[in-house]
Amino acid sequence: MNQKKSDLLEPVSVEEFGQLPGGESVKIYTLSNKHGMKLKILNYGAIISEVWVPKQNGELVNVVLGFDNLPQYLAKHPRFGSSIGRYANRIATASFDLDGEHYKLAANNGSNCIHGGLKGFDKCLWETLGTSINANAACLQLHYFSKDMEEGFPGNLDLNIEFSLTDANELKIKYTACSDKATPVNFTNHSYFNLKGAGNGNILDHLAEFRSDKYTVLDENSVPTGEIASVENTPFDFRKACSIASQIEKLAGGFDINYVVSAKSCIVDALDAQPEKLDLLATVTEAGSGLKMECFSDQPGFQFFTANGLNGSISGNGGSYMQYAGFCIETQHFADSVHHPQFPNTILRPGQEFRSTTVYKFSSN
Repeated sequence: MNQKKSDLLEPVSVEEFGQLPGGESVKIYTLSNKHGMKLKILNYGAIISEVWVPKQNGELVNVVLGFDNLPQYLAKHPRFGSSIGRYANRIATASFDLDGEHYKLAANNGSNCIHGGLKGFDKCLWETLGTSINANAACLQLHYFSKDMEEGFPGNLDLNIEFSLTDANELKIKYTACSDKATPVNFTNHSYFNLKGAGNGNILDHLAEFRSDKYTVLDENSVPTGEIASVENTPFDFRKACSIASQIEKLAGGFDINYVVSAKSCIVDALDAQPEKLDLLATVTEAGSGLKMECFSDQPGFQFFTANGLNGSISGNGGSYMQYAGFCIETQHFADSVHHPQFPNTILRPGQEFRSTTVYKFSSN
């Protein structure tokens, strides 16, 4: 379903979205900008549920997969729009050693731990720190406190996420975290994008261009071997813009791969005041409408995923979701970094902060 730019909301609004089984209230926040773009976020899972983007003809189209009700978010789904932690992606053998201690995690992906375990941050109620409006953006700040040994991870972790919608049609996600004990961290957002509109077919005709010439090689369990290889002469080569279909046909099952951007860690000394520097990582364009999404980030990599397991059994905003109904550009550190010291550091220690920003910028040609 499309909307018109004239259907503008106030810059920040909030509504009741439902109740959790324990009676806690779940709210949905709507951020709007002067162009009619709208961003909807739940305080459950810090989930991005809708992103309405203006097309060239003035219509708004919702470009992320999601639901319009809480029961579907509480049921099993592939983490549509969710904020992921304490560790995004996989940790091999669902365990790791750190500072002489052995930590055992939930094996919720074969023998591996994925996306924080059985109850990752995507299944938690977040605290709302506040909303704000400035000259260029509407903002929502959410906070989650993860207790020591939650899901097997050490340390009391404080994580703040600030979601912003700017007047430049940018969805901006800023992470800040600290811990009182050394712990592995890796945060991302798991939004599934379809620039034709959620439920409006697949994304195979989208044109993708990535600013990456390397990827992390995976074993048979989708865990990095430690090798970083060139994309040249592989289906993972999107250095020049091409359709997702032209590359996916060379694979069995679709894309679920981490692209390497840099060797930089987002963990810094808490007193470090270096300015934010974001790089363009990926550009995806819907050829029919010319709607374009650019992804900027300071993260060292991003996971490209093409919703390979969807089969029409899940229906949400816009209709039923078939295979390849969306794509994810999940900016993050590399999977299983706790077992690969040559990868960018993911161990957050007392006196340090994890700081990272990702921007999804939308425009129409």
